[in-house]
Amino acid sequence: MENTPDQPDHNHEDKPIRGEEPLKKATEKTTSFVQFSGMAFQMLGTIGLGVYAGMKLDAWQNNRRPIWTIVLSLTAIGASLYLFIRQLTKR
Repeated sequence: MENTPDQPDHNHEDKPIRGEEPLKKATEKTTSFVQFSGMAFQMLGTIGLGVYAGMKLDAWQNNRRPIWTIVLSLTAIGASLYLFIRQLTKR
């Protein structure tokens, strides 16, 4: 019978088979991945909302050139970069 990570090793009564360090590192990596994924989706949502609003404004005003799309998409990119940097400095 093979020991599971929760069962103690019978050769060394005090120590489990696996230490806490690999589990701690894996948890930290997973947490970082989830946080950065959340930031990426926030950036995509912000930029997408800016582009969508710009397209709707251009269609409403019957603009030949997509002025609002360009202005709002660049504003959304700037805002998403600002939020991204602000969240990075909190860590």
